[in-house]
Amino acid sequence: MKLFLLTLSVALAAVSATPALNRTAMLPRVTIHEGPDGRIVNGYPAPEGKAPYIVGLLIRTDGSNGAAVGAGTIISNDWILTAAHCLTTDSVDIHYGSNWGWKGSFSQNVRRDNFISHPNWPAEGGRDIGLIRTPWVDFNNLVNKVALPSFNEEHDRFTDTWAVACGWGGMDNGDLAEWLQCMDVQIISNSECEQAYGTVASTDMCTRMADGKSSCGGDSGGPLVTHDNPRLVGVITFGSVSCHNGPSGYTRTTDYLGWIRDHTGISY
Repeated sequence: MKLFLLTLSVALAAVSATPALNRTAMLPRVTIHEGPDGRIVNGYPAPEGKAPYIVGLLIRTDGSNGAAVGAGTIISNDWILTAAHCLTTDSVDIHYGSNWGWKGSFSQNVRRDNFISHPNWPAEGGRDIGLIRTPWVDFNNLVNKVALPSFNEEHDRFTDTWAVACGWGGMDNGDLAEWLQCMDVQIISNSECEQAYGTVASTDMCTRMADGKSSCGGDSGGPLVTHDNPRLVGVITFGSVSCHNGPSGYTRTTDYLGWIRDHTGISY
């Protein structure tokens, strides 16, 4: 089955030497009845259990046999953190517990009355963050949460820190990944990111483009987790249109610790 990728800004990328920042084309669609064919571009296949905190999302509209593809991160037994632009439809199928993104150990369907998007998204850049309240999930070696940064790190920009980003998004061959792909990346300053995109919000975070590694369509909502003392510092939200010629972009979780705590009670 062919994939239908939303690529709204390809023409801009073709005529400009400056990478086009793509906040709109990160949710490719697949048919519900067939899993995606086939990555974080130029990532590596994740060993089973490497990222037990990631979940695959099929983002569904009532009455349609299609779904958009995204990801999220388990932050407690009954809460998932994701991108707000993954929460604009009627429900999500959440797939847990396997590197096969849409063939996990089990799944849940959660309706939109359990979605919480930041109230200033999409009017303001850098506000692309959302929460899903889920039924209780028991943890095991393949399904587990990842910690958020502590409030003591609220003003930490994590510049130069190494982290891992994972997802089932677009591969170099244009297909979506069936098996979870990860990339090891270094967080850069927003001023360095602006050299590629012109401007980014203070609440955005970027990782350096290296060896062709980048987030791509379908990775939206997925995690950026530090290597040392693992904690969730970013939510994948944007990249360059081509997925090849610019930094990967995230919503910076340290700027939303209070908002997350107010809705979920989770804090460190």
